[in-house]
Amino acid sequence: MPQSSLEKGSLAAIDQKLAMAKTCSYEAAAAGAKAAVAATIATAIPTLASVRMMPWARANLNPTAQALIVSTAAGAAFFIVADKTILKTARKNSFNGKTNIEA
Repeated sequence: MPQSSLEKGSLAAIDQKLAMAKTCSYEAAAAGAKAAVAATIATAIPTLASVRMMPWARANLNPTAQALIVSTAAGAAFFIVADKTILKTARKNSFNGKTNIEA
């Protein structure tokens, strides 16, 4: 059964939306990974330094607690930046879509 030109256009539109979604998710994952690396470095240095220099930290922060502090900061940074990147890209794509329709 042959497809009408409208159905072909809608399939192309769906393919285009899928490609944009893949690009958006890739950009978000890359930006989140960069933020997680930066947060890991920014959190690990003071955590490890405080354990070495401060008696309270040495007594109360075992290696598991240190890893939890660092990984929590890295995970939070990843998800916050990835979410903001997805929202930014979606906002940009929605504005581009409106200008294409009006033009």
